[in-house]
Amino acid sequence: MDIAERLREVELEIAARRPEHQISPTLDRIAMLTSLLGDPQRAFPVVHVAGTNGKTSMTRMIDTLLRERGLRTGRFTSPHLASMRERICVDGVPLPAERFVELYDEILPYVQLVDDKQPAALSFFEVLTGMMFAAFADAPVDVAVIEVGLGGRWDATNVADGAVAVVGPVAMDHMQYLGDTIEAIAAEKAGIIKPGATAILAQQQVAAAEVLLARAASAGATVAREGIEFGVIARELAVGGQQLVLKGLRGTYDDVYLPLFGAYQAGNAACALAAVEAFAGVSELVSADGGSLTLGPGLSSAALDPGLVRDGFAKVSSPGRLEVLRRSPTVLVDASHNPAGMAATLEALTETFGFARVIGVLAISEDKDVTGLLAELEPVLSDVVITSNSSPRSMPARELAVVAREVFGEDRVLVAERLDDAIDAAVRLADETVGDDLPGSSAVLITGSVVTAGDARRLLAPDSPADPPSAPGTPARHSFTAGELS
Repeated sequence: MDIAERLREVELEIAARRPEHQISPTLDRIAMLTSLLGDPQRAFPVVHVAGTNGKTSMTRMIDTLLRERGLRTGRFTSPHLASMRERICVDGVPLPAERFVELYDEILPYVQLVDDKQPAALSFFEVLTGMMFAAFADAPVDVAVIEVGLGGRWDATNVADGAVAVVGPVAMDHMQYLGDTIEAIAAEKAGIIKPGATAILAQQQVAAAEVLLARAASAGATVAREGIEFGVIARELAVGGQQLVLKGLRGTYDDVYLPLFGAYQAGNAACALAAVEAFAGVSELVSADGGSLTLGPGLSSAALDPGLVRDGFAKVSSPGRLEVLRRSPTVLVDASHNPAGMAATLEALTETFGFARVIGVLAISEDKDVTGLLAELEPVLSDVVITSNSSPRSMPARELAVVAREVFGEDRVLVAERLDDAIDAAVRLADETVGDDLPGSSAVLITGSVVTAGDARRLLAPDSPADPPSAPGTPARHSFTAGELS
């Protein structure tokens, strides 16, 4: 059988399981699977990343910085834009199709055993998590940077114990699964903070911060907070991104170019830097009374190599996050899918680009805060083209249009059932000059869902994968360990 055909079969088999957004509050299934696999999650140290927004970008930044230090990394992110293989990366590269299929076939007997023994079968996300742990142990990697799928406490990834736990900004999302208050959602995400770990906390609402700090205290974790122990000292716009001065846990790093837009990405960069500094201190040994003493993360006075930090951030990418796919007119795609994330995206869009008009193409999952998303978009978008994406969770275009007309008014809303037709309609609107607008002063923003972003990338940039098939400068397997680099 052709490998592409077999890969498609495997992806369909995995996707047929209970979807990842329907969490079940137990780790019993994934714990049984990993036990049968020999507990591969114990074979490498973990940097664990949670939060409502910014998880994927932070995970990618941490991964890039660690690879720049010469470490072999595993990276696990979700959801994917085009292929499930994107979720499981070794040395910044998605698993080859052959290895993805081979890995699935290897663990399938154990998956079936768990399905037979447990009250409910393993979910889509649990199977991929098991594959991820096995892939990273087999590589083997020096460190795994693992993004939480949903929540934290009951997330399948939480069978691993992160030496460093990063919690990005907590906001209202997935309320039907995580709770309907900031405190409840923060409590779920705080579940990744394990005894003795270092907790890297992004700037938070006060209610969320209190919950996260209480969890860290009860776990005996070391805490570092954005805006206090580390943060962004200065930022200014630059061509294709921004120039930063970052305060880390151990030093200040100036002249850092980040090829991503927005203050929120600068904050993500600060968190990523602090996480890498903390991880670098996990295994640091110093002389003490004729012996050695293991220092906690961040207790060393030695900063990272500033050149390494600059080189690492300059290589960062985060596909589908305010990403420019086309010019003339400019077409951007963004995966924001909750009001807080959309607000940050629009702030970055307004700050970075001087568009006279922005036409939106919107496809949103029906279980999201649709009205809240539209309310954030209304002051920025001149017109919207309502459509749907390839997910079965996508709100039907005509239903979404009803809500959109209540927010935008009848005259500013168009409907196109298919995403490609919606993009064409939006581009035509952007090409029209209105009043004193100059040609090229209008843009198209395609947003509302990760699936929407992925669908748009496949339509507009089919030859631009989320990650390259090979990563220049990727280290070969080596004899030294993460601890030896600290």
